[in-house]
Amino acid sequence: MVPIFLIVISFLSMEAVAWLSHRYIMHGLLWILHKDHHQKNQDVILEKNDLFFLFFAIPGIIMIFFGTASGINSICLWPGIGITLYGATYFMVHDVFIHQRINFLKKADNFYLRAIRKAHKMHHKHLDRFDGECFGMLLVPWKYFKEALKQKR
Repeated sequence: MVPIFLIVISFLSMEAVAWLSHRYIMHGLLWILHKDHHQKNQDVILEKNDLFFLFFAIPGIIMIFFGTASGINSICLWPGIGITLYGATYFMVHDVFIHQRINFLKKADNFYLRAIRKAHKMHHKHLDRFDGECFGMLLVPWKYFKEALKQKR
């Protein structure tokens, strides 16, 4: 039971980490890496922004490595799995579903996914680092859920 709890808490905590790092690091100190993600009409396979995956993947990889090296019940293993699962979810939602960088999930549609897509669209309407909104990924402001419930499929 404890391992599942640690995985879930780690996964959920990563939404706060993603929000804070997106707001204050990507739109702050390291805007130079994130800027290309906000530029329109780019026909590139990789963006400088894609380097941020390393900032999030490396801690999970390290925790899983040390967790498995020291035994299956290691306290490092389960949070590492939670962090890694969040990273995989983020990739599927952000890169595959929203930005459609891979031709998959294009037809996925329900009120939750419409709310996420709308919130992200509102985030991208700001082309500079200031005056942004909706810095999270899986938890978005309630107003977008209300809009999504009203939308027809």
